[in-house]
Amino acid sequence: MCLAVAGLKEDEVNAVTRRLAGEWSVFSPAERAAFAFTRKQAHDPASITDADVRELECHYGRDRAWHIIWWASRCHYMTKVADAFQLPLEQENPFWSMPGVPAKPEKPKKASPQ
Repeated sequence: MCLAVAGLKEDEVNAVTRRLAGEWSVFSPAERAAFAFTRKQAHDPASITDADVRELECHYGRDRAWHIIWWASRCHYMTKVADAFQLPLEQENPFWSMPGVPAKPEKPKKASPQ
């Protein structure tokens, strides 16, 4: 859901999903730490320890680590709510105005006939 909300097309979501479901050795140690944290948080949030947070802080620094934790927490929560109520995705991304989200990309302009 979050990849679609981020604006990825279905084939792009599928490609990212396949890559993340496979071998993580192609990713940097920092990315692997973030993936491991968010996977652990998704499967068993009560098992998150201070050591897990410190691992993120070692790779990303305190502020960026907490951004990862905040966004992962929010995304897990929103997914649970959307799944529970069987909410469809919006056609337009409602999260462009959220803090930390890059500026909304402009739609490509159609070439005018000459």
